[in-house]
Amino acid sequence: MAARIDHLVTSGTFSLDGGTWDVDNNVWIVGDDREAVVIDAAHDADAIVAALVGRTLRAIVCTHAHNDHIDAAPALADRTGAPILLHPDDLPLWKQTHPERLPDAGLADGQLVTVAGVDLTVLHTPGHAPGAVCLYAPALNALFSGDTLFAGGPGATGRSFSHFGTIIESIRDRLLALPDVTVVHTGHGDTTTIGAEAPHLPEWIDRGF
Repeated sequence: MAARIDHLVTSGTFSLDGGTWDVDNNVWIVGDDREAVVIDAAHDADAIVAALVGRTLRAIVCTHAHNDHIDAAPALADRTGAPILLHPDDLPLWKQTHPERLPDAGLADGQLVTVAGVDLTVLHTPGHAPGAVCLYAPALNALFSGDTLFAGGPGATGRSFSHFGTIIESIRDRLLALPDVTVVHTGHGDTTTIGAEAPHLPEWIDRGF
């Protein structure tokens, strides 16, 4: 069975620095008919379990620890037995949402997460958050960018734990080096491609996006 990418949108809130905003999040499920990994367990564990349709969940991978990307992770882990994986640099953010429950294991740059015969390579891409990561699956021509890169520009860097210059370095050095045809599956909103975004890097820098 060939691996595939399934997509679910869940709704909830994002809270940081004393503010709260309504958000829709992309939840990405990578796998085949037998097993899968979930990238960003956002808001609704029941909806994610339903989307798995009985598949074995191998891991819950967190692209970063803003609450809207991890709020359903413990409940999903409890339901499925899957481990929660997070880059350790984002533990301070994680503890703001789940002070009594730590992730099960860390993520490291270059680490492989393998499911249904497909390797997803962890790319540490700080800037939006210190431990932000993207996952690159060349066999699927796919990058799962979390909130590092969107259709139209980089992720936000105006709040705590973020830095504009760092996210620009991450995008320039790690993501725009990928093939132009790579499809970028984002944490919010529409998909894009590396080729569609790369020409706009100078504009983002000039505007301090």
